[in-house]
Amino acid sequence: MAKIAFIGLGNMGGPMAANLVKKGHQVTGFDLSEVALNQLIAQGGTVAKSALEVAKGAEVVVSMLPSGKHVADLYTVEFMAQLQPNAVLIDSSTIDAVTARTVAALAATQGHAMIDAPVSGGTAGAQAGTLTFIVGGAAPDFERAKPILEGMGQNIFYAGESGAGQVAKICNNMLLAIHMIGTSEAINLGVRHGLDPKVLSEIMQKSSGRNWSLEVYNPYPGVAENTPASKGYAGGFAVDLMTKDLGLAAEASLDTKSSTPLGSTALNLYRMWSEAGNGKFDFSSIIKFLNQQ
Repeated sequence: MAKIAFIGLGNMGGPMAANLVKKGHQVTGFDLSEVALNQLIAQGGTVAKSALEVAKGAEVVVSMLPSGKHVADLYTVEFMAQLQPNAVLIDSSTIDAVTARTVAALAATQGHAMIDAPVSGGTAGAQAGTLTFIVGGAAPDFERAKPILEGMGQNIFYAGESGAGQVAKICNNMLLAIHMIGTSEAINLGVRHGLDPKVLSEIMQKSSGRNWSLEVYNPYPGVAENTPASKGYAGGFAVDLMTKDLGLAAEASLDTKSSTPLGSTALNLYRMWSEAGNGKFDFSSIIKFLNQQ
């Protein structure tokens, strides 16, 4: 079993760290939240008072942080010097590919292996240990990290070289946002013409318009049980997080001069919905914004 340093014990990182403890790993965590640290202690882990302290003697590092700046600020030469030689560094934050590649290159100069491994599956997947990991990095480094990832997830995909995991993740989330907006528009249109949203959803689920947002994560309240839409849009994947990911997709499209007009439209819609004070609601709440137009 590995000696693991886990940085970032929030809604995603906390359950991920707990699952590694359950697998028998020696997990020491660091977070700015005392509540998060106490939760890890209650689940059998240990905690540190700083990032440098948590890194001391670690064989593996897992990080789940809010932005590329946080990731770059964490993975410094000083931080890496605290680790065991030839450590495995796993960053599961969703950030820009440029930062992911830069930090991985720095890790290589310090003798460490680093992968970017953003996740899909939300808080429910983090708690259940069924996350999907989308990995970028050197193939041998991926193989070294895979047993650790399997302790937190169910589906492990190797996307390619460093940064590829981040690019694949934002491509997926851009498409997810577009699907959610399209699904919301279609249901709103049908309802305004007097259709039952549940019946309309069943029809579209068996027709060519079927998609995950329609079938699994329906945005109309009462159509599907146990979805955020049926719980006041609480929980799930926040509007602010979707807006962040769409912003990363927009940056990536500019880097390669790729045309993403639907992605840009989705970003504008989610940004307006967030700025209207709805950033903490689930991203499926965009149906309410569209219904106001």
